Amino acid sequence: MNALSVLNLNKAYKDFKLDNVSFEIPKGYIMGFIGENGAGKTTTIKSMLNIINKDGGKVLVFNRDIDQEEIAIKKEIGYISGDSFYPKKKLKEVTAIYKTFFSSWDEAIYQMYLKQFKLDEDKKIDALSKGMKMKYELSLALSHHAKLLVLDEPTSGLDPVVRDELLEIFQTIVEDGETSILFSTHITSDLDKCADYITFIQNGHIIDSCSKDDFIDKYRLVNGESDKLQEVKEVLVGYKTNAFGFNGLIETKSYKSSYPVRVAQPSLDDIMIYFAEKEKQNV
Repeated sequence: MNALSVLNLNKAYKDFKLDNVSFEIPKGYIMGFIGENGAGKTTTIKSMLNIINKDGGKVLVFNRDIDQEEIAIKKEIGYISGDSFYPKKKLKEVTAIYKTFFSSWDEAIYQMYLKQFKLDEDKKIDALSKGMKMKYELSLALSHHAKLLVLDEPTSGLDPVVRDELLEIFQTIVEDGETSILFSTHITSDLDKCADYITFIQNGHIIDSCSKDDFIDKYRLVNGESDKLQEVKEVLVGYKTNAFGFNGLIETKSYKSSYPVRVAQPSLDDIMIYFAEKEKQNV
């Protein structure tokens, strides 16, 4: 079963459009949702959750249509955007309001996470560090037994130690095989550590959506001397030149051992960077 199925999602603005965005998250896994800033990650998330009105498409959560059962389905979703709510209120005051919306609220689990994350309920929201705010939002989501966590840039602005701690928490959350995570980020090194699947969006279009290993395996980094660029230029996804020659990205299926280049495996960052170069070179 898929935890989330996004089918042909469309949303148009004056200068931007989500164009038939589709992807699926199998139950019990973490999907990294990547793309540079402005690629459409947040617009996709807000459209699929009906935070903003979509222009077309269907969204299924555990095979149920969110348009038909929105209130019931959203009780099974934990949406974490990093935006502070009620910044001047104490944690216990926010929690008292929040839990009234969820009949599945589990106080014992909430207290467990408060202790685990060392959260002081008498502190005000705006007195928390960004990392502690994220842990508090996670505590709320997990305390009503959310089975799909939608995280929009959860590690942005956090120091490496806090980010690493959160990534370990995310991995622990999905260990039961019942909880799934959509993790939107432009910090792709985080996904190298924890993601099972990758969906890559660029300018409102899905470039690919598959397992992380398959996604990386579809491409190869290449580099060579400047005078060899013309021999491979047409088959490169994108490339950069420098004083020593050129670096580029090629689809694995297009690579030939006869090409005058050296080859290496790319990172998620490399793939994003060279697709961005492709956009610049096509302008």
